[in-house]
Amino acid sequence: MQVFRGFRHPGVAPACALTIGNFDGVHRGHQAMLALLQTEARHRGLPSCVLTFEPHPRDYFAAVTKKPDLAPARIGTLRDKLTELAACGVDQTIVLPFDGRLASQSPEAFIQNVLIDGLGARYVLVGDDFRFGAKRAGDYAMLDAAGEAHGFDVARMNSYEVHGLRVSSSAVREALAEGRMADAHTLLGRPYTISGHVVHGRKLGRALGASSPGKDDGFRTLNLRFKHWKPAASGIFAVLVHGLADQPLPGVANLGVRPSLDANDVNAGRVLLETHCLEWPSHLGAEGAYGKIVRVELLHKLHDELRYTSLEALTAGIAKDGRDARAFFASTHAETHRQTTRDRI
Repeated sequence: MQVFRGFRHPGVAPACALTIGNFDGVHRGHQAMLALLQTEARHRGLPSCVLTFEPHPRDYFAAVTKKPDLAPARIGTLRDKLTELAACGVDQTIVLPFDGRLASQSPEAFIQNVLIDGLGARYVLVGDDFRFGAKRAGDYAMLDAAGEAHGFDVARMNSYEVHGLRVSSSAVREALAEGRMADAHTLLGRPYTISGHVVHGRKLGRALGASSPGKDDGFRTLNLRFKHWKPAASGIFAVLVHGLADQPLPGVANLGVRPSLDANDVNAGRVLLETHCLEWPSHLGAEGAYGKIVRVELLHKLHDELRYTSLEALTAGIAKDGRDARAFFASTHAETHRQTTRDRI
């Protein structure tokens, strides 16, 4: 999949079958829309194209109005969004910066400047609640009329439901906020996952729970920055880590701002996903994970973030979380074995 920041690039296809949206989470509703887009693109001999925005428009308005509550919790990072769009077979994605100029553009100007002149849209697929242009004045009827006038097809996809539940980014955010990871899995069609480069931290974890003073064989962690200040999920989770070994590695992870640590540390103010692998890969040594891209599946929430009053209490808390994560994986393995046995009978 080709990715472009804006559409004024020579590599952007001169014509396309297009869909527009934020695609936060790329959930099953998004996936159904992208499958339809692919079909229509092939039928017309066009590349499929996604037009998405960064920052999220509501992030922009939250910042402009100084009302942070307007910003939606973010399900996935831009990296994860692009990864999932590529997995759905999208040919090109345009990441359009959402700024004051775009926010003030009339619906008619958006159609002419972006859809027609910028992207050469020949087919445009939108959701049933699609609005666009300044003050969200543009709607499906306006887009459909513009398509009739300018010679591009317009289609609308109705809501997608799973077991009677409307699949939406809002529903995914609610499930993650409440720690209902199985429900999030159902809505997404896959485990909830965060990926990124492993970055340096204070390296405090390796000293906590070390076998003896001066050793660094304690709770080594993989630190990933979640590049948004308001993640949809937070807390302590049992996880699987991909990208460090031939098989996924079980672990326990903290997603949040680490309230027990010094606010002046190297990652101060940033949301981090800190993952401790229950069995650290020996081939990595103490430093071998830095810079690697890993993918972490958040499978089961153990509890919310806690503030510990001392490093000793923090050490005990991490150790308990590790035991609870092991118990989760043991019970999951046992249930899988029971199901396999029943299937064979």
